[in-house]
Amino acid sequence: MSVVDLREVPDFTANPYPHYAKLRAEGPVHTIRTSDPGRIWLIVGYEEGRAALADQRFSKDWRSSDSWTASSNPINANMLEMDGPEHARLRKLVAREFTARRVEALRPRVEQITGELLDAMVPAGRADLVDALAFPLPMTVICELIGVPDLDRDRFRLLSNAIVAPLSPEKESEAVHAMGTYLDELIEDKRRAPGEDLMSALIQARDEEGDRLSPEELVGMAFLLLVAGHETTVNLISNGVRALLDHPEQLALLRAEPELIDAAVEEMLRYDGPVENSTFRFTREPVRVGGLVIPAGEAVLVALASGDRDPGRYRDPDTFDIRRGAQGHLAFGHGTHYCLGAPLARMEGRIAVRALLERCPGLAQDPDGGELDWLPGMLIRGVRSLPVRW
Repeated sequence: MSVVDLREVPDFTANPYPHYAKLRAEGPVHTIRTSDPGRIWLIVGYEEGRAALADQRFSKDWRSSDSWTASSNPINANMLEMDGPEHARLRKLVAREFTARRVEALRPRVEQITGELLDAMVPAGRADLVDALAFPLPMTVICELIGVPDLDRDRFRLLSNAIVAPLSPEKESEAVHAMGTYLDELIEDKRRAPGEDLMSALIQARDEEGDRLSPEELVGMAFLLLVAGHETTVNLISNGVRALLDHPEQLALLRAEPELIDAAVEEMLRYDGPVENSTFRFTREPVRVGGLVIPAGEAVLVALASGDRDPGRYRDPDTFDIRRGAQGHLAFGHGTHYCLGAPLARMEGRIAVRALLERCPGLAQDPDGGELDWLPGMLIRGVRSLPVRW
C-alpha cells in the first residue's frame, strides 16, 4: 500500500489511468490525500471495488463516521447518502419512474428533443458539443419528467458543476448553500401549482405508515434527481464522442455497423465513464480489503474508472473496442446504490450518439477549439466543453 498525494500528481485530471494502473500494480487499496480533509482509502481493483460497493459494512451515511463532517444542508438528505430502511423508503418512491418500461415510453420524446437540438446545431458546421447537445438533452428530459420545464438551467448548471466538480472547498460550500435555497424555492412553487409530474407526486406522497417526505427529504430528492439525472449523461455523451474521435477505426466501424450502438455505449462507459470515483463510504467496523485492514470510521472511495481498466477483469483494458462486450463494468456502481437512472442514461446516450453520427458524417474535433478544459475533482470525469466540426 502506498500513500499518494493526488494534488502533486502531474496531469492526473486529464489522464488518471496510468496512475491508477501504477497503484493497481502495487495493490488493490491505498491511502490518498486530496483537497478533502482527513485520510481517504482508495480501492482501485475491480473485484475488491465491486465487493465494497455491495458490502453493508461500508456505510453511505457520513454521520456514521466520527472523523468526517459534511454540510447539514437539506441537499444532503438524499438517498445516495442513506443506508438501509431510509434508503429503501426513498428509492421506492421514485423507482417506478425509472423502470425499463417507463424509460422506453420516453423514447419518442428523447428522439424528438435530440432531433430539435441537432436541427439547431448542424447548419453552423461547428459547435461546442456539450452546450449544443450533451447538456441540453438530458437536462430537458429530466426537467420534463420531474415537472420543472422552466428551470433556470444556466444557473443550475453553474451550481451543479460547483458541487460535483468543485474548484475549492469554499466554492463548494457556497454552491451547496445556494443550491439548497434554490431548490427550496422551486419546491414551494411546485407545491402552490402542482401538476401531473414526479415532483408534484413526491410532494403529496405518503409512505405505508402515512408519513410524508420531510421538507429536507424533498430538497434532497430534487437535488439528486436533477443533478444525477443530467450530469452522468452529459459526460457519457461527451466522453463517448471524444473516445470515438480519438479512435477513427472504431468510429468508422460504428458508422458501418450502427447496430453496434448498444455495445459501443457500454464500451464508452467502461473505457472512460462519466463517474470516476464513487461517492464516499465509511467503514462501520474494521474491514479487510486485499490483505489490508481499513479501520472503523474511515472514509473510502471506490475508483470505478480504475476497476474498469483492471486487466484482471478485461483483456487489453486500455484499448477502446466497441465489439468488446463490456458487461459487468462499474460505471453505474453496484449493489443497493446502483444508479437508478442507468436505463435512462443508456437510452439517451444511444439515441444522441447515433443521431449525431447520422447527421454529421464529417464529425471531428475542432482544431481551433483549444485545449480541453477538464472538470476538476475525483467524482465526475469529463470536459467543460468539446469543440467539434463537420
